[in-house]
Amino acid sequence: MVIMMHGMTDAVIQSMMNGSMHGVGWGRSIVSLLFTVLVFAVLILAILALIKYLRKSD
Repeated sequence: MVIMMHGMTDAVIQSMMNGSMHGVGWGRSIVSLLFTVLVFAVLILAILALIKYLRKSD
């Protein structure tokens, strides 16, 4: 999981560096960044739901 996140952030940085020269990579970098934020948001929500569920069952 951590390796996947690291790869995604590397892809975002790589596309931003390419985008600064070409202008086409910015769209791809924004999509990659939004996808990374979405994955983190889902992960955080899942962890919070799990904590709430575990507290309720006690």
